[in-house]
Amino acid sequence: MQNKLEYLIYIFFSKVCCFLGLQKTRRFGLLLGSFFFHFLPIRKGVVLKNLKLAFPDMPESERKALALENYRALGVTFAEILVIPVLSPDDVIKALHVENIDFIKSKYEQGKGLILMTAHFGNWEYAALSVGLQMDDPLVIVTKNQRNPYVNAWMNNVRKKWGNKPAPLGVSIRNVFKELLEKKVVAMAADQRGPQEGIRVQLFGQSSAVFPGPAALAIKTGAPLLVGFPIRLPDMNYSFTLQEISKEGLPDNIDEAIQELSQRHTTLLEEYVRKYPGQWFWMHNRWKY
Repeated sequence: MQNKLEYLIYIFFSKVCCFLGLQKTRRFGLLLGSFFFHFLPIRKGVVLKNLKLAFPDMPESERKALALENYRALGVTFAEILVIPVLSPDDVIKALHVENIDFIKSKYEQGKGLILMTAHFGNWEYAALSVGLQMDDPLVIVTKNQRNPYVNAWMNNVRKKWGNKPAPLGVSIRNVFKELLEKKVVAMAADQRGPQEGIRVQLFGQSSAVFPGPAALAIKTGAPLLVGFPIRLPDMNYSFTLQEISKEGLPDNIDEAIQELSQRHTTLLEEYVRKYPGQWFWMHNRWKY
């Protein structure tokens, strides 16, 4: 019953956002983020803890202001997702401009498959939709199932709207390796906390568990690993540039190579988060252990 009630509320807000249109919906998202920060501060303690670990020298007042900025940014992202059902392909491509789509296509044309990696940064869902619309083949999107099965099904339907194929973590992840061997394009947002017993990298000077999947797939299949982050601009649209993570000089040992490549893409993530700290999803308990 709870799941159905949550889903009905979700659909109600989606209908409201679809009625408002993208630009008004974004302004609504800013208000929504502010409301949650002040009155329903879900995971606010995690956000402030993460910001203190990442920016220990930042005054507490600035960290609180950054936390508010983060909630407002996430409010916009959430609202933008709700309005996807009424967007056209041109709307999506205009909302998220891929700066180097020809470079991405050239890497795909090498015939080794392609791994596109982003983070929960800006609007990662728009990134997958926009790139997928402009590639010759739809993307295989590695996803994490939502707690609510009805919301999860809704999300997968909008992800598939123009041909992309969701591949949930778990049993289906075994198929991702097969997709790459068949020279497909696999996309993922892989910046969440990895398993406690897994590999560790440095992120903001903290030992951080990381998922080895992107690096392991890139090494074992030979597919290029391209990483980028959708940057929200002052007009609320996004600029998205993907760059290749070099595999040059990796250790011969496979486990050490995976860890080194994981560190390389994590270092790039940190670089972008430092530039645009309000746009990363600080609600992840990244340093739980």
